[in-house]
Amino acid sequence: METIKKDGFNLVRQTDGPDLGYSPTSGVKIIEVDGKAFKSFDGSDTLLPYEDWRLPMEERAADLASRLSVDEIAGLMLYSIQNKLPMPNDTYGGKPFAESSMKAYDLSDAQIKFLTDDNLRHVLVSTVESPETAARWNNKVQALIEGRTHGIPANNSSDPRHSAFADAEFSPGSDGSISLWSNMLGLAATFSPETVEEFGRIAREEYRALGLATALSPQADLGTDPRWYRYSSTFGPEPRLVTDLTRAYADGFQTDPTAGGWGNGSVNAMVKHWPGGGSGEGGRDAHYGNGKFAVYPGGCYEQHKIPFLEGAFKLTGGTKKASAVMPYYTISYNQTDENVGNGFNREIISHQLREEAGYDGVVCTDWGVLKDGDKTWGVEALSQPERFEKMLEVGIDQIGGDFFTDDGNSGVALYAKDKGDDEALARVRDSARRVCTFM
Repeated sequence: METIKKDGFNLVRQTDGPDLGYSPTSGVKIIEVDGKAFKSFDGSDTLLPYEDWRLPMEERAADLASRLSVDEIAGLMLYSIQNKLPMPNDTYGGKPFAESSMKAYDLSDAQIKFLTDDNLRHVLVSTVESPETAARWNNKVQALIEGRTHGIPANNSSDPRHSAFADAEFSPGSDGSISLWSNMLGLAATFSPETVEEFGRIAREEYRALGLATALSPQADLGTDPRWYRYSSTFGPEPRLVTDLTRAYADGFQTDPTAGGWGNGSVNAMVKHWPGGGSGEGGRDAHYGNGKFAVYPGGCYEQHKIPFLEGAFKLTGGTKKASAVMPYYTISYNQTDENVGNGFNREIISHQLREEAGYDGVVCTDWGVLKDGDKTWGVEALSQPERFEKMLEVGIDQIGGDFFTDDGNSGVALYAKDKGDDEALARVRDSARRVCTFM
């Protein structure tokens, strides 16, 4: 094996194992076991199971989850707001960016805080100054946290960013320096899963080059109402076509062709919006209170789930299923015994998704469902800790757009008060296991 010094990091190359990149300032130690190199994140000479790249990822994730404190798990269960590079309204070393002499790829004060103080590891990235900015920023993020919280890296993610209409509301971040494609409805017009999978493969390579490891896509909602302003982000209304294209999209993003499944080039696909967000009352959207009800005309509730059950959860590639699912804000009106937002609905998440569909991947809420004034449809009367507790009860793993550990800890504390400390710890460690496997 040999160690090569790069710009800001070292790279250990070995013939019978993966390349290991690490920051020389992070405190991470490279140790040799059985003639192979491993990272020791605590600086000891002991190889822990989660550090052993020879073990299955599920075994490593379970071992790591068992070592995490509640504070550390709370950080893993939270997901940042959108981060622009540079951040226009944040400070850099206490000064506005324009006055700071910092580069666009330097970390803002808020980013440093939520990465270090709040143990947050899931960062949503939107607009970037350039692809180089995104890559350098990612390296700075990873170097900052590599020696903290058991070496858990940042999992940077993006909403769709390849649309030729780069200023569209739900395709932020394209700066014109990556490939530009039709929106999803345009891709659907090809009637070609092969074309969609090719897009996924190309986008996957570009995501990884930008330092992005998770795609908050595909949008598998059936576009059953053309009045919906997110209709053009769907694959259309035909369940069989949407199923095939959803499967192709997720396979393209997740399958590393050199590995035949999960590999260094893979990008997680977070399919959305379970159990189908395209049936808002009157074509209105659940980002707004007047569109909070999903009404499923014609009794077609089960039909909207088909692209998930037969597409995203039955991939043809080696990764087998989309690694994460996002429920929508909507209240699936009178489909269960409680009219609450899908992310708070026990029947929809715990029973239909976890039990009936057998889904054990990460379930992450849409952005902004926790705080007063957010899209807390159906649970407006609950306190913020009570909303967090309810999401724990129904099987949610991550809260989108909330990145303060105190929010997570208050919800876990309430759960522990009601259920007991042991059950609360077991519950959040189950989410930590899923999140660590996802990462």
